[in-house]
Amino acid sequence: MTIRVLLADDQEMVRRGLRRILETQPDLQVVGEAADGVATVEAARALRPDVALVDVRMPRMDGLEVVRQLCGPTADPQVKVVVVTTFDLDEYVYPALRGGASGFLLKRSGPALLIEAVRAAMAGDSLISPSVTVRLLQHVTGRRPDTAPLAEPLTGREQEITREVAAGRTNADIAAALFISPGTVKTHVAHIQRKLGVRNRVGIAMRAFELGYLTDLPA
Repeated sequence: MTIRVLLADDQEMVRRGLRRILETQPDLQVVGEAADGVATVEAARALRPDVALVDVRMPRMDGLEVVRQLCGPTADPQVKVVVVTTFDLDEYVYPALRGGASGFLLKRSGPALLIEAVRAAMAGDSLISPSVTVRLLQHVTGRRPDTAPLAEPLTGREQEITREVAAGRTNADIAAALFISPGTVKTHVAHIQRKLGVRNRVGIAMRAFELGYLTDLPA
């Protein structure tokens, strides 16, 4: 299946770089570009992409409002949005994720993470830059709720993988670090999600932190 992607950034050079990265993958197709927020929403309605890569700071309408218009419960069409930005400020991270964004990446994250974020969004998952994930965890430090133990605790290997996920590692990175296959990592992640009762990688990190599985994160 081909994933249809819309690029939204006010800098043509950035859009060109994103296109170059995505078009190296046979399952990703860039179907359009937009240089401001209003044009992004209009292009989404006309082209009906599967995933939109959206910058935060754009003319006429910022990326956060684009997220609200494309990811909200009444949006038509509903598009998976991955925010791709230079800025990882709290004032951007939390509204984007609360608004329904399927990922939050820094532009310096690199091609592999960008490609995986698009595929994760399409699959209903999410992927967030490592430094942003760490900030999310720090944000809830000191406010860990009383949480009942899991009916089915995480195994030792699942705890290892949970820590790597919380650090923002991709499946390929985790596989290389733990000397297992990416397919095995994917299976473990699915089991972890089921045990923790969460839907995506951000949920894994937050729930594992609440339960005390995360005392520190991989460097």
